[in-house]
Amino acid sequence: MTCNCVDAPVPPLFGVQTLFAAQHTSESCGANGLPLTPNSITILGYAQKLRTLNHPNLVSHLDFIRKQHGRIILVSQYFNRSLWTESKNYSLLIPLEKVLSWTHRVLSALSYLNDNGLVHRFLTPQYILLDDEDNVKLFNYGIYYMTNSGKNITFPIGKLKYTAPEVLVLDRASNKSGPKTDSWSLGIIILELLLGAQLWPTLKLSQIIRKILSLTHCTDVVMRLAREMGRLTMYQSLPSELKDFLSKCICMDVTKRMCPKELYDHKIFSLYEYSKILTNKCYSCKHPLRQMKLNQVYYLWKLAGGDVEWALKKKGLLRNESSILLIPRLIILEGTLYGNARNQSCLLDLQIIELSLDLLVNRLQHLKITDYDPLIDQIKECDDTTDKLPLVIREKDTEYQFHRIVLFDRLLSSYPFKLDKLLIEAKKDIPPYFRGEIWACLLNVCSDTENTYLSIDKETAGVTDRQIEVDIPRCHQYNDLLSSSVAHKKLKRVLKAWLVSHPKYVYWQGLDSLCAPFVYLNFCQEHVAYACLTAFVKKYLNDVFLRDNSAVIREYLIKLFHLIAFHDPQLANHLDDKGFIPDLFAIPWFLTMFSHVFPMHKIFHLWDKLLLGDSSYPLFVGLSILSQLRSTLLNSGFNECILLFSDLPEVDIEKCVLESSKFNDVTPRSITFRKYELRTKTREHDPCLIYEVLQKEFSPRISVYDLLELKSSSHKFLVVDSREQGCYIERCIPGSLNIPIKEEDFANENFDLAPSPELSALVNNRGSVLIVVDNLHAINKVRKFCRFLVKKEYPKVCSLHGGIEALQTFNILGSAMLF
Repeated sequence: MTCNCVDAPVPPLFGVQTLFAAQHTSESCGANGLPLTPNSITILGYAQKLRTLNHPNLVSHLDFIRKQHGRIILVSQYFNRSLWTESKNYSLLIPLEKVLSWTHRVLSALSYLNDNGLVHRFLTPQYILLDDEDNVKLFNYGIYYMTNSGKNITFPIGKLKYTAPEVLVLDRASNKSGPKTDSWSLGIIILELLLGAQLWPTLKLSQIIRKILSLTHCTDVVMRLAREMGRLTMYQSLPSELKDFLSKCICMDVTKRMCPKELYDHKIFSLYEYSKILTNKCYSCKHPLRQMKLNQVYYLWKLAGGDVEWALKKKGLLRNESSILLIPRLIILEGTLYGNARNQSCLLDLQIIELSLDLLVNRLQHLKITDYDPLIDQIKECDDTTDKLPLVIREKDTEYQFHRIVLFDRLLSSYPFKLDKLLIEAKKDIPPYFRGEIWACLLNVCSDTENTYLSIDKETAGVTDRQIEVDIPRCHQYNDLLSSSVAHKKLKRVLKAWLVSHPKYVYWQGLDSLCAPFVYLNFCQEHVAYACLTAFVKKYLNDVFLRDNSAVIREYLIKLFHLIAFHDPQLANHLDDKGFIPDLFAIPWFLTMFSHVFPMHKIFHLWDKLLLGDSSYPLFVGLSILSQLRSTLLNSGFNECILLFSDLPEVDIEKCVLESSKFNDVTPRSITFRKYELRTKTREHDPCLIYEVLQKEFSPRISVYDLLELKSSSHKFLVVDSREQGCYIERCIPGSLNIPIKEEDFANENFDLAPSPELSALVNNRGSVLIVVDNLHAINKVRKFCRFLVKKEYPKVCSLHGGIEALQTFNILGSAMLF
């Protein structure tokens, strides 16, 4: 058994390579008139699929980084042992059983790649790696796929002597390599291993090409190759089944050559007990980091200061050259450059650089062994000092993120049984590493979404296709991944799937921005992105995407204004005086849940908190944005306000999140009650009002249920009863304040409340929730009284929905004489 020890050394687990994408000419444009997407971005989009591949005989791809001048950096799992090193450059003969063992596992990996639409095309002994237990791990299997079959690069893929003949004679732009090209490469590798010699080790490239093409009319290609290797006698002594296997790999006629899946079932593998060759090596001590998922280790390594670029610079793969040396001598009108010296670092160099994990090991060296694999109930709580740090600092703190990753890894694996615990922890913060999965849990996305998504027709042309195609190339295109052609196709498919599955809704501009965060976080799981979008719209944007959504949008906007008046009467008075209503600036906010307003990294932090709230939470986000712009708005006229929101100033998202949470906590639920929000049922005394009624009121209404909840809580509130004194004495709310007012009083512009003990009590309760109560038929008087109080800049003013009559069935009214 292998034991874990925090003092054990950690060997390099990752390898880094770099390559360059082909460059477009500066004037190249697509059919839509827009500049062509750089090939490096296209490669980045294709490469994401490689992260999803999971096979015991494939290395894991961890990261793809796009840099200047079309440079792509690839980070993947790596082992420094390979078939090349094991055979000592073919100077040692490998036992037949061991060769068959490796071959069978290579074929298993190649078959898996073929099933997923990939071809290796770069199969060499150096790229068939061996891990600590002698398991085969294919390396560099994604370059051909991620470069769109080599179309997005200027160099050929593959090592020449292992390359199938058809690759040399067919046009690579119009002919993609199939699975059988890998069969040829594998056959050559096996032949070299079995015979203990290299094929054409001293020949130049041109000579190797002639040699390969000369095999065209050869009747027995394998025998001829064995003769050229000087191992004909050894080849003839091989078992007939093995020679048959080699002939099925190294066959000039592609139609007769077997593909990896067919070779996997060849009878040669049933004749030898090769599986016993693999031995599991035991280590007395192994660092617990090696038990974590590779993606997690790589993520923590970067937080600990790991720098892929610096590793490349140390090995000379990144070199800075003086710009003046790169100036071209001639630029023609089409944008082609001539005469500029080519930067040598731009040439193909697939040297593999190993990344040391010492930085991460040293950063976590004080942790105990139990910190790596704790029980959920025993996971270490973050200390107060770290927990109170700004979110951006916590997200970059290696140890803090380590504990968060360990915790959420356990919680997500226990979902939905530990949902309550997950919600509690998500309220603290959501680790970026698990953001996509946590969002799906918060939106109650089920695990059977893939079949639903696959059953939806996403290909048939629709009336909104043209508008979607116009909007997507403008959606968060500063993000390298979302600007790729692969991302564009995914966005379109998810949007079309949502529209097809929701026929009562239509495509509104901004829906693409709403969809983008889900596609980005679930780039290789479109069905999860679709399910998240569906659940998100259902919860926060119910009926917003109707063909006629005016009633829904207007209700949203008037509720925002009521919320402004409730929390910031001075700002509400100023906006009302200038005629600057939310209709002029807030429609994009709620139509896209701020995803069209903020860049992606700010949306992540905002939605982390939004998804923990109910359907009214976006209103508090809007209010917190206005509170940050408050001083500017109060000193601006109508035109200045319009200009301000046409180019929204920088908004502190962390402050916005904190303030929106505070507003949400101190606001009664019924204040933000909306008729069109999704709910299972509406209670009798909920303020379900039509827009025409809401528009007449400057302050929001509160329900009886919230009034009763305030009475039983520690929140400060004051009920202001505006009825005549006789009615008040006969029947009133215990503890309420009676300020008798007539509706006619408000006709006088100079009207003010006369000094009295009641007025003093009202002033002393400034800041408490002020609930204006009167008879149901006196609704106009209540509206005017609320407006009067807001003009006097009393915060948290609201009126009781249903009037004093709404309290009759709750048995809390009594005579003022008894109090």
